[in-house]
Amino acid sequence: MQLAPGVYTLGLPLTGLVGTAERPILIEGPPGPARATFVGRPGAHTISLVNSAHVIVRNLVLDGRGVPVDGVRAEGHARWVHHVTLERLAIVNHGATQQNSGISTKCPAWGWVVRGNTIVGAGTGMYFGDSDGTDPFFDSLIEGNRIIDPVGYGLQIKHQHGRPESAPSVDRSDTVIRRNLIVKSRGATTPELARPNLLVGHFPLAGPGAQDRYLVYGNLLVDNPSEALFQGEGNIALYDNLMINLRGEGVRIQPHNHKPREVAVFNNTIVAAALGIEFTGGEPGYQRLLEHNLVFGNPPIRSEVVGENFTGDYDRARAAFVRLDADPARLDLTLRAPLPVPRSAIGSEWLALPGADRDYLGRLRKAQQFGACAPRGAGAAACR
Repeated sequence: MQLAPGVYTLGLPLTGLVGTAERPILIEGPPGPARATFVGRPGAHTISLVNSAHVIVRNLVLDGRGVPVDGVRAEGHARWVHHVTLERLAIVNHGATQQNSGISTKCPAWGWVVRGNTIVGAGTGMYFGDSDGTDPFFDSLIEGNRIIDPVGYGLQIKHQHGRPESAPSVDRSDTVIRRNLIVKSRGATTPELARPNLLVGHFPLAGPGAQDRYLVYGNLLVDNPSEALFQGEGNIALYDNLMINLRGEGVRIQPHNHKPREVAVFNNTIVAAALGIEFTGGEPGYQRLLEHNLVFGNPPIRSEVVGENFTGDYDRARAAFVRLDADPARLDLTLRAPLPVPRSAIGSEWLALPGADRDYLGRLRKAQQFGACAPRGAGAAACR
């Protein structure tokens, strides 16, 4: 369905809309400057999904107009909503409260692709799953999105207690979070409302989904005056990310609703005015890795996991990089000078992960190195 430019005031309810993998249902607005704009209205989320699958929605503007609703929601009374693609949506004015989200799911959801969307000033940018862990979100791709100045989380995926019988049964699936920009310049109004830019909760502790993992790479997380940039537990590979917080903390791998399990943190560049990386509280019996990160902080690393990383105090960071700035457009975390070559090697099982053989800019790594970007070479792009 091709939508004409204009303002749509009655929302976009998608109930029982089921396509197939070969023939998904497509709803799109015009790609040019004349847009199809759906406006918020009291008592109903703007795009409402119930028992729908293999649906693509793209090229729309969702203007909440300050009404306390979500831009996109898979509704809590749905049995499931799976294989939905949300692409090139502009979502604005959904910040009436911290509980209002640009995109959210409140029922079992899997197979989603959330790509190339821009969310500005939402209460929460993206919120997947429900607060009690009963409505899992998994086996999905979140890439190339811009989430700017949320009140709370930029992106959160909740912990999970189990999987519905209707969900596909596989040994392991990955939820990939890559090449997103999350900037959170607003501080929390009260300490109890402080939230990280990006938080991922654990997968089911036993049964289907227990081996699932998050692959989080190539993201740029910038600024958070009242919380860490990233927090996670469960099964995570966190690599090739740029994280800069000139007013607070960098990364926390720690218990939240359960504990870190299989976790690998490698080849990240982290600059934090406070703690750079906290890595603690892991569940015994699982492999954990902390290697080849470039970290400046106060302190740079506090961890029960020992690895080879290049660290420095926060006050040394400005001399190490081309430009430190809380504005992503001005930031350049390219190193001014080469660092020593790491003596240790990262295991082949980690380097086989998608994108792990390349740096943040997509350049093939020719050797082991610390951080997400190689030193500046002639004609090299800025590391941001």
